[in-house]
Amino acid sequence: MKKLFLAAAIAVFGLSQAQEGFKLGAHIGAPTTGNSDFTLGLDAAYRWNITKGFDLGVATGYSHYIAKSYKYGGGTYKGDDFGFIPVAVTGKYSFSGAPIAVGLDLGYAISTADNVNGGLYAVPKFMYNLPVGELYVGYQSVSSKYDRGYYDNRPIAGKETVGAVIVGFNFNLK
Repeated sequence: MKKLFLAAAIAVFGLSQAQEGFKLGAHIGAPTTGNSDFTLGLDAAYRWNITKGFDLGVATGYSHYIAKSYKYGGGTYKGDDFGFIPVAVTGKYSFSGAPIAVGLDLGYAISTADNVNGGLYAVPKFMYNLPVGELYVGYQSVSSKYDRGYYDNRPIAGKETVGAVIVGFNFNLK
């Protein structure tokens, strides 16, 4: 796990050396699936301008899901928090003459929890361009496999999609 965090840190700091299209920001959101109350995270991306109005690049970051608490049998139990580190391709299309844009991050999310595996990562976004950055609303989705232990502690494999409606802001670093 330490090697994974080191590799992510090197990737983020390596991207920060080339600052023409570097974006750094944060997001907060409301999960639509799973057992989480809310999510928050950091975003980092570098995009190159491919043609007028279209940018393409790479993205990473970290999203942390805060687990819900449950009441059962007279006691309160808190679930386990979990997180994902995405490794993705990012694209953005800005409409000519308007401050709005659409975007998509697509790749793989590496899980930081033992009971949740990584999976397909997708974040479609609607953005509002500002002079200092971009404000966005999106839907973060991670399709992954999981292993859950039940009463007899046998692992039962399945698929689960973790999703959240997120709001974020990315600063342009020039």
